[in-house]
Amino acid sequence: MSIEKIKTLIIGSGPAGYTAAIYASRADLRPVVYTGMEPGGQLTTTTEVDNFPGYPNGIDGPQMMNELKQQAERFGTDVRIGEATKVNFTKESEGYHEITINNEKIIHAKTVIISTGASAKYLGLESEQRLIGGGVSACAVCDGFFYKNQEVAIVGGGDTAAEEATYLSNICSKVTMLVRKDHMRASKAMQHRVNSRENIELKYNSEVKEVLGENVVEGLKIINNKTNEIEEISITGFFVAIGHKPNTDIFKGQLEMDETGYILTEGKSTKTNYPGVFASGDVQDKEYRQAVTAAGTGCMAALDAERYLATIGH
Repeated sequence: MSIEKIKTLIIGSGPAGYTAAIYASRADLRPVVYTGMEPGGQLTTTTEVDNFPGYPNGIDGPQMMNELKQQAERFGTDVRIGEATKVNFTKESEGYHEITINNEKIIHAKTVIISTGASAKYLGLESEQRLIGGGVSACAVCDGFFYKNQEVAIVGGGDTAAEEATYLSNICSKVTMLVRKDHMRASKAMQHRVNSRENIELKYNSEVKEVLGENVVEGLKIINNKTNEIEEISITGFFVAIGHKPNTDIFKGQLEMDETGYILTEGKSTKTNYPGVFASGDVQDKEYRQAVTAAGTGCMAALDAERYLATIGH
């Protein structure tokens, strides 16, 4: 099996991966990007991106990712369809990191930028999956604006759900918050914030049975898991805030992570616990999770990689 030797490998093709590619290409690192199984990342499931700077009229998510790809390619990035399936990082600063692609091709890279992102957790209902982009969203900050003065619902009981419900209450006429248990997991401060909003209605012991609507969300069928009582509510937007899962399974046992699987980076840098391995975007950011912050850390990772290669004389 032949081994390809390169300076910089970028794993993942969201805003972080492509921004890293743009900067790495311009620094003459001749980066190779492997897109992963979801080229373009989470933004390809978003129809309208209205909060990325430089697009006064907004832009379609897939179109934006395609333009980022073209920009990276313009400077010489080699973008390939494929998925990293195994990694073997080395602690030697002079050594190559070994990455297996699609269980068959081996790449030796002096530097690796990990931009594999995170995937929003969904309830897994057929009706919910069908209406993603048609009123079902996993990001209130991204999509709340589209439901101005409308009635929406949000599912979740943690800090993120409480924060997003509060955010939505500033925009929407009514927010119904559905909590599976008889209490919220959110911190007391966040609970107080939710309870202080007159237009947030809390429903405990509530689970979603079905998202109603043919092409767009029109309502929810909810079951009370204590009484088995079923009710229907009318809404136009349904937000899922039950957490995200970082796509870091193949790095477990090598890279240092927090308890939920987000890669830990040094201080303000994108450096991991392996020399020459950097992490950018949602894979190491559970706080902000926005396209623009992912792009920012993608830039940082490319600069960190360039400086690292300079120190080892490559």
